[in-house]
Amino acid sequence: MEKGSNSQDYETFLLLAEGAEAEIVEKKSRFIATVRPVASEAEAEAFIEEMKKKYYDARHNCSAFVIGERAQTTRSSDDGEPGGTAGRPMLEVLLGSGIRNAAVVVTRYFGGTLLGTGGLVRAYSGAVKEALEKCVVSRQQFGVRFTVRTDYNSVGKMQYLLAGSNVKIEDSVYGADVVMTVTAPIETYGRLCKEITEATSGRAEITELARLYFSMEREEKR
Repeated sequence: MEKGSNSQDYETFLLLAEGAEAEIVEKKSRFIATVRPVASEAEAEAFIEEMKKKYYDARHNCSAFVIGERAQTTRSSDDGEPGGTAGRPMLEVLLGSGIRNAAVVVTRYFGGTLLGTGGLVRAYSGAVKEALEKCVVSRQQFGVRFTVRTDYNSVGKMQYLLAGSNVKIEDSVYGADVVMTVTAPIETYGRLCKEITEATSGRAEITELARLYFSMEREEKR
């Protein structure tokens, strides 16, 4: 958890960037896990319905999803399996991974042998874990997007200062002045503004655009 301005706390989290699919077999029962990025509950529900139509001939299509940087919205469904043996364990795997804005459906084709409560929990949880290992995620942190307008005489100082800071330069526009769009972690924003002002002898004009979650890192396999 990272300390923000105004004594607010902001958590970093993993955002699902690219989903995946995995399959495991337990006593001849097939468990197919499909994970997909979702930005809203409506998207998650549409994805679940899509999987139910795709695997219409399966015995069960159990599901779970988690949305929001603090997991504000979560749902799970056992879809006919004994209560607590599928949806909830799947959701716990999602929550435990730290991945947000993700939905998963585990499709089961019954193999003729009952697995028991413990066996079902292990199978549904295991299928989700296998799929998550193949997913692509990006780590999100809370920050400030702002512009810096300065004259050409200060560009070199600005570039040197920003290159040595933990910031993301989104864009640079060269016109009558130079305008850089920058995103910085919330905890460094105040210090960075002071350094920019000092480096340019007060000639730089800083305009805050938004406070938002953003990624400083390249997307990576889970």
